[in-house]
Formats: sequence, C-alpha cells, structure tokens
Amino acid sequence: MQRWVINVLKRETVLIVAAILAIISCFIVPPDAQYADYIHVNTISQLVCLMLVVCGFQRIGVFRIIGAKLLGRVRTARGLIITLVALPFFSGMFVTNDVALVTFIPFALAVLIMAGMEDRICLVATLMTLGANLGSMLTPIGNAHNLYLKAVSGIGTPEFLLIMAPYSALAAVLLIAIIWFVFGDAKVSQFENLGAEGIEQGVLAPNPTQPQPDEIRITGYGAGYGGWRTVVYSLLFVICLLGVGGVLPLWLMVAVVVATFLFCDRRAFRIVDWGLPLTFCMFFIFIGNMRRVPAFYELAQSLVGGHPLELGVAFSQVISNVPTTLLLSGFSDAWRELIIGTNLGGMGTLIASMASLISYKGVVARYPEHRGRYLGVYTGMNVIFLIALVGLALVIE
Repeated sequence: MQRWVINVLKRETVLIVAAILAIISCFIVPPDAQYADYIHVNTISQLVCLMLVVCGFQRIGVFRIIGAKLLGRVRTARGLIITLVALPFFSGMFVTNDVALVTFIPFALAVLIMAGMEDRICLVATLMTLGANLGSMLTPIGNAHNLYLKAVSGIGTPEFLLIMAPYSALAAVLLIAIIWFVFGDAKVSQFENLGAEGIEQGVLAPNPTQPQPDEIRITGYGAGYGGWRTVVYSLLFVICLLGVGGVLPLWLMVAVVVATFLFCDRRAFRIVDWGLPLTFCMFFIFIGNMRRVPAFYELAQSLVGGHPLELGVAFSQVISNVPTTLLLSGFSDAWRELIIGTNLGGMGTLIASMASLISYKGVVARYPEHRGRYLGVYTGMNVIFLIALVGLALVIE
C-alpha cells in the first residue's frame, strides 16, 4: 500500500498539486453557479479524443513499424541518428511529444545496442527529446498546452503554424548541424538485411513464455500496419483535426470517437492517461476562483501583462510549461507571446517539459550509472537551444 501511494505521488505530482490548489481556492471562493463556466469544455473534449486515437495507434504498433521500415534504409551512423531524431520530431507534431518519446526512446535504445553505439545513448536520447519538444511546438495538437492555447485564444491553425514556424525551422537546422558534425559517415550495416519485420523483432524481442506487447498480440509483427484498425484510427484522427479546426461540431467528434473505441478497443479507455485532463480541470478551478479575488487578479495581471514571453520561459523552468500556460493565460491575453514563451520554455531544466522525464527515466532505468552524464548532456544541449531560440524571439517579436 505504501509503495502504491509513493508511486502515485511520483506519477501524478502535478495533478496532486493542482488539486490541492483547487481545494484551497474553494475555501476562498465558495462553490456557486459560476464554477460551471470555469472548465474549458472544448479543450478537454479535444484532448480526450486525441488521446484515445493516439492510444489506438500505439496499441497496434503503427509508429514502431514506420520507424523500423525507415531504419531498413539506413547505411551510415549519421543517417541512423538523423532518422532516430526525425521520428519524434515529426511524429510529435501530430501525436504529441509525450507519445513520440514513449514510443521511440525504448525503440532507439534497442536500435543503438544493435548498432554497437551504446556510448552515444545519452546524446542521442537528448537530441530525440529536443526533437520531440521542438517539433511538437509547431502545431496546435503537438502538445496539450498548445491545444488549450488555440482553443482559448481563438487563433486559427494557419496563424498558429506561422507563429511557431521560425522556431521549429531554426531548431531543425540546429539538430541537423549537430548530428552532421558529431556523427560521421561510418557504415552501419546491421539493419541492411533484416528488413522492417526483423528490426521490429530485434527491438521488441518478445519472450514466448511472457504476455506479448499489445501491438504483437493484436496484429503480429507488422501485420498490414495493424490491418483495418489503422484505417479506422486514421479516419478518427482526421475527424479530430476537423474538430480542433472548428469544421466539425464538438459533440459529433466526441460521439464518433467514443463510440468507435467502445466497439473497436475498450481497453484504450483504461490505458489513456486521465491524469492530464483532470490536471487541466483542477487548474481551471484554481484560476477561475483566483480571478474572482480582485486584489490577486490585479497583482497577477500587472506582473504577467508586461512580459508574458519571458515569464513563460522562466516559470516553465520551475513548474514545467503546461502549468505555466494554464496559470499565465488566466491573467494575460497576449496569446502570441504566451504561445512562444511556453513552447520555448519546454527547453532548459529537466522538468521544463514533463515529457523530457520520459527519456530520462528510460535511459536511467537501463543505465543507472549514466544518470549524472545524462543530466549533464541534457542540460548543456538544452541551454544551447534555449539561448538560440529565445535570442530569435527577441529579434523577431
């Protein structure tokens, strides 16, 4: 029981803190009819639907199969690392940085071992984490706080893309430059004759006596990219994009996605991380209540109003960028600056973006002796990217 409590505290720290703040604020502003207006239903609905669809894709192994097929074409160390970093960079734009790292960090660790490049694991995992965070910041669906900022600000998808495009473009150039100079063109022939299925088997290495991973249990190794489920989930993803873009009514998107998963894969409802939408709800309650305290609201508005971009970067280093987004957006409507600040704020410290902890835990679980080395490499690389991108923001904004 004690271990379970400790695990919950570690896993849901942000949710617990948000819940405590929400409860405290309820004593300051007792519950009334206005509470119903606090929750941003559009954001929560869009977030849950996207989480379900992405979970469905994960459970049939689509992302891993695509990665294995791409690796089958790799011939050099430089090409291998570019591929491994590109996978979370581009997939993060559509399936969030968290999912990209959950999928591809274990994949990359196994691939680097197969390629005899274990000594580069800390650097490669860091570059992949940067790739996921920097790629996901381009799109409204790349991460949870972008989805919220788009919904609450009313900014259209094309405008959102234009706001973040210079930063993602510079980030891509920096990533390629680092990989190009650090990794040579030494031959990597381990994947040439394996094929996508062989690479996938080598990465997952299932034990026949143990329960199989979902993507193997459901579809077998690369069986038709998940068969009919891939077609269904792809259609659902398009429906989600149309819902986020305001083309489809919210109720229709929710009804179609939920009904489809009740029919196709009920287990997805148990696997989805419900802590994230609950965290949003707790922060909505806290911010909604504190906005009704005149003295606090005026003070917060005066502090945030002048420097939302800089505060977005600074606060993210301490409390991560999702809570920062929810807090600052309650007291400022400088949406462009908030979008840039909270996205760039995902770089820096290990907790600046909670998704970064996925990579850290994945590396340290397999190589506990590399804990200090990973933190050093991660912090150094993140500082370089943070300085470069904040510098760009100061020039063009």
